[in-house]
Amino acid sequence: MSVSSPCNRSTSVRCRSLLRVFPPAILSLVLSTLLFATDAPGVQLKIRPDRADWTYTCGEPARFVVTATMDGKPLAGADLHYSIGPEQMPVTMKNARLDEQGRLNLDAGTLERPGFLRCNVSLAYKGQNHRGLSTAAYSPEKIRPTQTEPPDFDAFWRHGLAQLREISLEPEITPFGGKASPFVDLYYVSFRTVPHLDAKSHPLESSPRVHGVLSVPKAPGRYPGALYIPGAGVSRRNGEREPDAITLQIGVHGIPVNQPDAYYKKQYTGPLKEYYLQGLDSPLQHYYRRVILGCIRALDFLASRPEYDGNNLSVIGGSQGGFLALATTALDSRVKSVVVRYPAYCDVTGYLHGRAGGWPHMFAPRPDGASNPNVTPGKISTTGYYDSVNFARRIRVPGHYSWGYNDEVCPPTSIYAAYNLISAPKDLSLVLEAGHRPTEVQLKAARLWLASQRQ
Repeated sequence: MSVSSPCNRSTSVRCRSLLRVFPPAILSLVLSTLLFATDAPGVQLKIRPDRADWTYTCGEPARFVVTATMDGKPLAGADLHYSIGPEQMPVTMKNARLDEQGRLNLDAGTLERPGFLRCNVSLAYKGQNHRGLSTAAYSPEKIRPTQTEPPDFDAFWRHGLAQLREISLEPEITPFGGKASPFVDLYYVSFRTVPHLDAKSHPLESSPRVHGVLSVPKAPGRYPGALYIPGAGVSRRNGEREPDAITLQIGVHGIPVNQPDAYYKKQYTGPLKEYYLQGLDSPLQHYYRRVILGCIRALDFLASRPEYDGNNLSVIGGSQGGFLALATTALDSRVKSVVVRYPAYCDVTGYLHGRAGGWPHMFAPRPDGASNPNVTPGKISTTGYYDSVNFARRIRVPGHYSWGYNDEVCPPTSIYAAYNLISAPKDLSLVLEAGHRPTEVQLKAARLWLASQRQ
């Protein structure tokens, strides 16, 4: 098998190892080079596992190598603090000192079950703190979810889709304004969707609509359609401009997407504060029910456009958007391909079983180890209707997926719990050092993959 980006000499070992771990039919690996820049200015703090591919089998010991320089010269004898333990779980900080070469080898122990072992390091130098981390994988292809699947999962979502179908679309379209694009026309759009079932507690939804930005190529013709779903937060939308596709970038909160920043800050600190936890005591009341059905409604709008070619429909999202892309794809057979970056809401119950759970971490223990007050039977049960792992089981179309081992927002343990359940063709773009943002090589790989799906 060929990988999606050529391996150079420094990454070839890592590529070969992961190609052994994952079946060739479902994996293409994109890796960045781990080069320690000894001539880099300022303080450079680097941490890496002692294995080139950062991947071990359960029971194997791991070691982290810490290196620090100042203007390219070793920080000999510098004091630092570090912790090693399963990612996202409570740990104890320890003290250590770099040797004369500015290096330190840390024995990390091992993991006896599949998961990820993380090393965090902080170093204070001349009044400034510097932080680094690295993460070792233990048999990630064997990670299985802790989340349960409600017996009425499918019936629950069929009921929601039936409710959605009873509501007319009634789209409103206005010019985008601002600087014109040379190859696309932009519009603000909105259309009706389901209301939140507890409208009194959600004043923003007195007139429930999905808002977004539509981009249509200027050249006449019929084009593939693409739905872009945002990550967590509350902000304006400016659209996704593609010369060869009609795209719809939506907001998920039922509010306009063309307001000043102060407007969104007010919503985020007011009625939308911790929106992702709202209604968690009941599957019917959970905030994400209306959001997911709103994503389906966005596909209705795209499919209604005369510029749509009637066949090629994709969903793209990262983090919260990755979770919603999985949900939308699982629930709507019109979707033909999906692009997912570091999905959220994956195996959120992991914390109840002594390992990392996904964002929004509603069951994570407190820093002192105390139980999270969200750990109640009702809230735990509700998450089963929304967890990405249960949507992943229902993905039936090709997908492109990407993340990194150093993601502290959407832990790789939680992501693999969902990813390993996907039986459809899947392409993985993995940059080990990446955190919670895509690298340029991953973005390029996703674009090329999506273009190949549209042919």
